[in-house]
Amino acid sequence: MKKITLALLAGASWLCAGTNQATAIDGVSEPRVIHAAQGEPAAPPVRMASNMGGGFIQFLFGEPEQGGRYQQQQPMYQPQPDYGERRSMLPPMDPQQGGMYRQEEAADPAQRPVDPRYAKQVVDYHGTEGAGTVVIDTPNKFLYLVQGDGKALRYGVGVGRPGFTWSGVKTISAKKEWPAWTPPPEMLARRPDLPRHMEGGPQNPLGARAMYLGSTLYRIHGSNEPWTIGTNVSSGCIRMRNEDVMDLYGRVGVGTRVVVI
Repeated sequence: MKKITLALLAGASWLCAGTNQATAIDGVSEPRVIHAAQGEPAAPPVRMASNMGGGFIQFLFGEPEQGGRYQQQQPMYQPQPDYGERRSMLPPMDPQQGGMYRQEEAADPAQRPVDPRYAKQVVDYHGTEGAGTVVIDTPNKFLYLVQGDGKALRYGVGVGRPGFTWSGVKTISAKKEWPAWTPPPEMLARRPDLPRHMEGGPQNPLGARAMYLGSTLYRIHGSNEPWTIGTNVSSGCIRMRNEDVMDLYGRVGVGTRVVVI
């Protein structure tokens, strides 16, 4: 083992001194080998390089080829694959992911749940109107059917857009199931794209029921756009969900007092 250590130290001293101990062949000198004593395994040959440049790094980390040369070791890193094509084959991101992707705007309006505030419910009533009176609270978008004993049935409604709201006292002058709709000239002047007449049915904007208010053009009626309940949406009519207007229709008659505030 002492002789092996001497061989390594001899090679190291040659490298530090920069001397050439053997004739160089193609930039790599013949290896200097000191044989081990009898009974000890021979030490591996010591590699020597003729300079300290890039060949020295190649000498340290290369692999031997034929003729005594050392080939450069391949870099350990691997080039990263291009995932562009593979990514394009992935299914599109669920629009509900990624911060919900403006779910409110993207959702089908017909599938939006009704705000619980606008569902039909029994509430306390502290007004002065008697039982059987319909009271429409325009700013808060509620319709009350006074029951007496301090209670009222409350429904959510859609009311007139800015400039189309109104107030006053009317009576129900007529009631119709699945009413036909003929837009008045004033509305056609604003909306020339509207049909001149539409028979009653599920696509009719007056919905399932209509209660006409006095001699005016205003009505309490249903709607095929329930997501508009609780908004300023109409040209002055009071709109309700179809199920709510059908319920109210069965509870009031012609001559019912309607107070719009």
